[in-house]
Amino acid sequence: MRVIQEPFGQTSAGQTVDAYILDNGTIRVKLITYGATIVSIKAPDSDENVDDIVLGFDDMAGYQSEQNPYFGCCCGRYANRIAGGKFSLDGTDYSLAVNNGPNALHGGISGFDKKVWAAEIVGEAVKMTLVSPDGEEGYPGTLTVELTYSLNDEGELRLDYSATTDKKTILNLTNHSYFNLAGKGSVLDHFISINADRYTVVDDASTPTGELRPVAGTEMDLLEPKPIGQHIQKVQGLGYDHNYCINRQNEGDLTLAAFVGDPESGRTMECWTTEPGIQFYTANYVENVKGKNGAYYGKQHAFCLETQHYPDSPNHPDFPSTELAPGETYQQTTIYKFDAA
Repeated sequence: MRVIQEPFGQTSAGQTVDAYILDNGTIRVKLITYGATIVSIKAPDSDENVDDIVLGFDDMAGYQSEQNPYFGCCCGRYANRIAGGKFSLDGTDYSLAVNNGPNALHGGISGFDKKVWAAEIVGEAVKMTLVSPDGEEGYPGTLTVELTYSLNDEGELRLDYSATTDKKTILNLTNHSYFNLAGKGSVLDHFISINADRYTVVDDASTPTGELRPVAGTEMDLLEPKPIGQHIQKVQGLGYDHNYCINRQNEGDLTLAAFVGDPESGRTMECWTTEPGIQFYTANYVENVKGKNGAYYGKQHAFCLETQHYPDSPNHPDFPSTELAPGETYQQTTIYKFDAA
């Protein structure tokens, strides 16, 4: 395992952004400190041809552009949606920026995806740290977050998150990488299975209704591997953009949440997580985005597997809690394991 540090660029405000490369001799992962973002994952196919299997940009101008749909970043403080941008905590009402129809999305106008994180090499890993002050984007408490990226010889890219707060708050973190195991084109022929008997029902504004509905017998049933495109035209909205409730033996267990394979390249990916939910999103709103090496990305040219707590949990007491109090430590682990058959 090698870990390499190199410059990546500067933000429009003049902040220095560094890149870190994790290289196990087979897979090469590039991260940047802006948004704790995964910029590229270069992995071989079954014939040893190497392709970049995540969408992104070549430079900081791309990552800071309005065209950036959260490529590869860490979303926070609250990944996914909070209805109406409002929640209550211990009798106090809080208001957030509404930036997705009627919802607050992915932490607000300037969430964790738009911050420059501190970073250091720790052994064969990269640890990124961010301090979010009390009241930032409307959230209570000064929050300190650590996100450690590591890559092993088995092709496992591991994300270990931890966080503490000095005031009771809510927290929901995820990585928002857009994967394409073929390295280009549509992902509708990729096969996917998701280990979930239920999903979070949403209204037409993608706001959770509170219902957890069985997937059995519906277009949402991905328990057995099937092409992403097989039933996508039947799915509510423009395609998959739904939280699945992962089948787990015990809370906090590292559980296989999803498996994806590309029949053409032979590349496969497993997603393991300690989180209770996973947002399966098929890049429905990506249209004509100019990305790396002059490539143009379009609708359903990628898929996201965003491990998380359920969307809008603060407004649904029956959902797993996203509250974090002083003296407690938020912890979660997500692993993306890459291989080629």
